This record gives sequence, structure tokens and C-alpha cells, in this order.
Amino acid sequence: MSTVVPEVTWAQRSSSSDPEKNYVYLTIVAADVPESDLKLDIKDQLLSFKGASTSKKVTYAIDLEFYAEIDPKESKISHSGRDISLVLRKKELKEEFWPRLLKDSKKVHFLKTDFDKWVDEDEQDEAPEEDYMNQMNPMGAGGAGGDGGFGGIDFSKLGAAQGAGGLPGMGDMSSMMGGMGGMGGMPGMEGMEGDDSDEEDDDMPELENDEDSKDKAAPAPASTDKPKIEEVA
Repeated sequence: MSTVVPEVTWAQRSSSSDPEKNYVYLTIVAADVPESDLKLDIKDQLLSFKGASTSKKVTYAIDLEFYAEIDPKESKISHSGRDISLVLRKKELKEEFWPRLLKDSKKVHFLKTDFDKWVDEDEQDEAPEEDYMNQMNPMGAGGAGGDGGFGGIDFSKLGAAQGAGGLPGMGDMSSMMGGMGGMGGMPGMEGMEGDDSDEEDDDMPELENDEDSKDKAAPAPASTDKPKIEEVA
């Protein structure tokens, strides 16, 4: 099984006073890596990841040295079938962004900006708050994986809603369609069935050719002969 470097995307936030707003978003794109084959080691300034994909038949492996230190204990992780998402708490409270993710300034092909999460440094206070920290598992509770990644959605409630007739406000569609009698109950839809349209076609008179229609349409010429008056004996 070959070893490849996975794609990594990232974004960040910064704050000089609030640790909850001082972090790095990091996503390692590695599809179909079971938790049993996933190895993730995070230290103050280092991250090491390795995992075998069951669908791609490859082993993903990468080592990252960050621009500055993070706090592993305050960082969180979510593992899905497509990727491993992390929120890494920056250790130093600072208003300025990190100038880059990695300590080495050399450009690497696997690292990309996560534009879905990225905001400019001077606009981050105006950006809507995204509670990614609370949607994910702490590194010390559940480790790599756990139940994170679904943003707190209760899928059991969605299943119950489907069993009760689908989405709220939609009602029982089968009952609705049954009561409509195959569209016949809708106003303005009468006579739309195939049988009625056939009967209407049968009742229509045949078209006549032009000559016959002219002969029948032309009025009979008025008689110029005056009626004879009979003499009465």
C-alpha cells in the first residue's frame, strides 16, 4: 500500500484577550480512514497524522510543525468518513494573525486556505460567530473520533419526524393525494382525464373542404321573375 500526503486546509482567528477566539481551524482530507487505523499525535508545536484508507487503498501520512505553539489540552477534534477536523487553540493571546500555518516559510503543495472559514484579520469581529469549538470533542475526551462532526444535530428526532409524516407543515402527502381523487378535486382541473378528452374529440364535426363550404355558405340567388296573377273567372 502506497503512502501519500493528504490535502490540508486551514483558517484562523485571533484575540489578545479571549482564548475562545484565538485558534486555528485545521482539516486533514483523508477519506474512509477507520478510527482503528488512525494515529494522531499533537504536541505544543507539532502534529503527526497517519491512517490507512479502506477505499483509496493508500496510507495517508503527514507531519506538521506550526508557526507557533498551541495548547493540545484545549484543542478539539472531529472525525468523519471524509476528513479529520481540528480546532487548535493558540497558546499566545495575540491580536495579529499568524503570518502562515507552518514554521517553514517554504510553500508546500498540499496546504490550502479554507475559504469557507477564513476571514481577514481586520474583519473577524464583524464575521458571524461560528461555534466550532463546542461542536467538536476535546482532545482528552474521546480522542480521535468520538461522536463529533455532526454539529449537535439529533438524527433520532429527524427520524421521528419522518415517521410522523415528514417535515413540519407538509402533512400526510398520501392522504392529501387520495382526497384529491387523482387531481379531479382541484378547481379548474375538470375534464382533464383522458376519457373525457376523447369524447369531446368524437363530438366535433368533421372539417369540410373549401369548395363544399363555399357552395353551402353562398346564399341562393333571389328570383327576378314576378309572380303571375291569375285571373279569377
